Order: sequence, then structure tokens, then C-alpha cells
Amino acid sequence: MSVKTFRGGIHPEGFKELSLGGPVTPYLPQGDLVFPVNQHIGKPAKPVVKKGDLVKAGQIIAEADGFVSANIVSSCSGKVKAIEERATASGTTATCIVIENDGEFSLLEGVGKKHHAGTFSNKDILDAIQRAGIVGMGGAGFPTHVKLTSKNPESIDYIIANGSECEPYITCDDRLMQNQSRGILDGLRLVLQLFPDAIGVIAIEDNKPEAIKSMEAVCAGEKGVMVQPVQAKYPEGGERNLISVVSGRDLKFGQLPADVGCIVCNVASLYAIYRACYFSEPLMKRYFTVSGDAVAHPGTFEVPIGTSYQELVEAAGGIKPDVTLKKALSGGPMMGIAMPSLSAPITKASNALTLLSEDDVELAEAQQTACIRCGRCSRVCPIHLIPQMMADAAEKKNYEQYEKRLYGLDCIACGSCTWVCPAKRPLMQLFKQAKAEILAAKRK
Repeated sequence: MSVKTFRGGIHPEGFKELSLGGPVTPYLPQGDLVFPVNQHIGKPAKPVVKKGDLVKAGQIIAEADGFVSANIVSSCSGKVKAIEERATASGTTATCIVIENDGEFSLLEGVGKKHHAGTFSNKDILDAIQRAGIVGMGGAGFPTHVKLTSKNPESIDYIIANGSECEPYITCDDRLMQNQSRGILDGLRLVLQLFPDAIGVIAIEDNKPEAIKSMEAVCAGEKGVMVQPVQAKYPEGGERNLISVVSGRDLKFGQLPADVGCIVCNVASLYAIYRACYFSEPLMKRYFTVSGDAVAHPGTFEVPIGTSYQELVEAAGGIKPDVTLKKALSGGPMMGIAMPSLSAPITKASNALTLLSEDDVELAEAQQTACIRCGRCSRVCPIHLIPQMMADAAEKKNYEQYEKRLYGLDCIACGSCTWVCPAKRPLMQLFKQAKAEILAAKRK
């Protein structure tokens, strides 16, 4: 099958080999588990437990507060220690439910109960997804039951399983596709049941040959499902780019994927759908990559949500003895968030911790010059914006021009423009700040 790609994008070094060597390691945390109530796009969940309550793994501890919201489920058994403000990976604070882990991981009654294929109605599937608190697990965190609730299901032509994982260092989806290919396919089948006229396309970058091989093996002879290798290029996994590559359709500014007949689901979300429907298992754990040149033993872990990043560093052997940790990123080096502390908890949308001995942002700041008008940023922008003009508008705080004429709010903050800029300008940081200030003004 031919390999497809999109216009624009970049080819940063992948460093995938660092964490692909060994097996996936199941990890059971030792310390308290912390559950922010805002692990998703939309309204934060509302706590339904109080200090002193005993809980079990799989129990809902915060309920969705509205349709665009998601349940939060405990991934351990123990006692509710506190409901308080705690720091998150981004350095901001959020209301968090803190559970004193008893180390038993006792399951709530009914969690793990097996159901047979062919017994699910469309309502059963959507109810199970909503009850399980499943969200986009590639980083977006959008509630999955909302994405899959359509007034016109017959208008959807493609369900795209996103296995691109284009961010450098991160390999958790690669390992998931290798190890749990059957579950991902079963999750995709459940979603396809909701959209009777759609076909399923599993898009995987061609630098993941073992994942492609595993998914092709389980999909052999499967009607209405195909594996589509795509060129390894960043940011191939962006929703807009993947839709263009798979369907040939362009998502215009302001449109949603469903407007062009497509729905995109991360492969980890599809696997979570399978577990929710077939085993009554809410979203309690996920595959997670610990990598970078500063960590002793990079690898992939299966980790309960709520575990602290610090515990995962220790599980990966800690920081190399001859190395100074300069930067810790929640995520990868392109779209990841610099962490002020490793005490923050892993959430549903967390997929990696990247530990680096050099801070590229710090190095770039020392070399920064004025824009030289070379146009490289525009050539690599995957959604065809004009970063040079956006940066000028953002610096002058001309947010009317930034939003209305330059479509700055459609920027996906992929960092491609920053990566190629010879003047070392902090373009993505400017765009993130501009977007935050514009949205804050709109809320007021």
C-alpha cells in the first residue's frame, strides 16, 4: 500500500529507539494517588466523595458536570485523604482528590466482568464510554462520548484510528499497537457500529514497522477496516493533517472533523473503549513513555492514572549519575509542557515524560535575533498559517488582526515554525500566550 503524507511539516530526529528496547512494564504506585477534576476539555467533574471515605479501584470519585465533561475514576483502593488544590504538570493548580493508596488495588464489584461480542446496542456503547470517563488520550482530552454522539451518523464516512505518534521520544502508542492490536480493533469495531456507512482506517507512521505488522495481522480479512501507513513526518498525528492524508478532504478553519465526514480517535482511546464495553472497566490506567537522554532506563510503562511523575522517574532507574537534568517535559520536546516539579500526577491525557540534559529553549534564547523574513515558518506550517505575521500581531497585542485576519486561534501549537526558525524566535510561545489572553478576554 502506498505511503501518504500532508503538505508542510518537519522531520525532527525521533529518538524512538531509546524506549522501544524492553518489554512494557506494569507499574503499581506506592504513594498517594492524585486525581485532578479537570482532566478533560469541558467543565471540571464534580467530586462525589469526601475526606475519610473508603474507595475502590474503578469507583467514580467525581462525576461529569454536564454533557461536555467526564467522570473521574479512582485507579486504586484506599481512603480519601483530601480534596484540595494541587499543582498539575503545567504548573497551574486544580482541585484534586487525593487518595491514600492502601496498596491492595481492590476492584469495585462488577469491574472486570466480561461481556460477549454482539450484545451491545448503540446506547450500550455510548453509555459505557461515558460511564468509563474515556477522553482523547493522544493529548487533547476531549470527552469521547461527546465526539461519538452524532445527530447524523450516516454522514460519517471515515473513522480514523490515530496511530501516528509523530512526537519525538514517545513510543507508548507504538507499543500498545504491538501488544494490544486485537483490543484496538475491537474498540474500532464498536465505534463503527455507531456509524453504519463509515469505514475504519488505522493510520500508522511508516517508522513503526512492528505496529503496522501487528495491526495488519489482526485486520486481515476484516471488512470495512484497513491499515494505512503514512509517512513519518511531524505533526502527522494532528487531526487536520490526518484527515487530509486519509480522506483527501481539507478541514477549513472553524470546521469540525464531522463536518467533512470524519471522526478521529487515538488508538489508546479505542483500546479504552474495548475495555469499557467488554470488561466494564473504566479508564484507570494507560501506556506511558519515560524517555530522554537524562534518564537511566527509558521505557514504556502501564501505569495507573493519578501516579506521580516522580515515581515513574524512579521506576525508570532515576536520573543518570553523570548527568544533570536540565528539563523535564510532560509529553515530548515539540508540544510538551515544561514541568516545574515532578510531583504532579499523570492524567488521562498524559502520554510521556521526557527528561533532557540540555534545555533547547534556553540555548535558543541566547542566539535569538530579529526575524529575517525567510518564510521558512510559513512553508512548514501544517495548516498553512503565516507565523511571521502572527508573531508581529501577537507582540503588538493586535489581537483583532491575530484572530480575525490571521486565524491565529486555529494554530495547533505544534512548534514546527519555532523548530525551523533560523532567528530562534519563540514563535509557539508567543502564539500560546496570545491565544490564552484572547480566550480569557472572551470569557470575561
